[in-house]
Amino acid sequence: MGKVMLEVRNLTTKYITRFKEDIYAVDHVSLKIEEGKSLGIAGESGCGKSTLALSLMGYYFPPLYYTSGDIIIDGKNISGMDPDVVRKSILGKEVAYIPQAAMNALNPTQKVIRFIEDVIHVHEPQKSKKEIYEFARDRFEQLGLPANVLEKYPVELSGGMKQRTVIAISVILGPKVLIADEPSSALDVTSQKMVIKMLRDLMDSGMIKAMIFITHELPLLYNVTDDIMVMYAGQIFEKAPAHEAVFDPLHPYSQGLMGSIIVPEAGLRDVKLTAIPGTPPNLKNPPSGCRFAPRCKYVKPICKVTSVGMVHVGEDRMYRCVMSEEEIRELQQ
Repeated sequence: MGKVMLEVRNLTTKYITRFKEDIYAVDHVSLKIEEGKSLGIAGESGCGKSTLALSLMGYYFPPLYYTSGDIIIDGKNISGMDPDVVRKSILGKEVAYIPQAAMNALNPTQKVIRFIEDVIHVHEPQKSKKEIYEFARDRFEQLGLPANVLEKYPVELSGGMKQRTVIAISVILGPKVLIADEPSSALDVTSQKMVIKMLRDLMDSGMIKAMIFITHELPLLYNVTDDIMVMYAGQIFEKAPAHEAVFDPLHPYSQGLMGSIIVPEAGLRDVKLTAIPGTPPNLKNPPSGCRFAPRCKYVKPICKVTSVGMVHVGEDRMYRCVMSEEEIRELQQ
């Protein structure tokens, strides 16, 4: 077993609406990532993936609030830390975040180097602009980006180059954990490939120690991550090695996700498309029992009244269901 870079224990975070309603978008989530490993998180829109990404940084701002649980990065528990301490000593150095729609994250009136200056000055205010430029130039060249990008405005960059630039800015200080929230969405296939290669190179070079890659596409994670977690209605419903999660999903929801996607991978091309019926629940008032029960093709009366924790299958696989693995396999036949 390698060194644990990120461990999350029973993390719960919520949104508070203007009507003072609590919406638990992350509900008792636990995970662990070792050094050199990557974890994929998949699920439908609204399942809590992006909220989990924001929560893992330990930096909360309304309407998102920390409720309970632990977030431990390289042995340091950042849960409940003062926001100013998190911003100055954690963000960028311990954990970095690539947001959704990252191509729109840069101010079009500022040159790329200005964003890097802002990031570095928070942590190393003594550095001069010349030192920062030289450091940034070396880091960009190390990441396969031309140094002249530093003097360009975001509007002068293509979509793929802009996305790679945002990634480079995010990891400029060599964070231990990188959280990438759909970093390849809205890109053409060629640009997606370049972004994914860049993320792999970051891992291989040791510039980042561990990575979380979030998307709604399970097959994409198979090509990027070591393990996959499937999230639904704020909870984790399955965790498995990437190959098993894609080619042999166990939980009915994971099966539904794979059955609703057209994929080119050998072994999956002939899978019949089957949409998951219904829609995800409203987290203002989630269903009692299993949250997937109203949409599950294998639902039993007990599922609607009894909630269940994660059931372990061997050492590296788990799922959330009242049925045993044998029962699920039999129903799959």
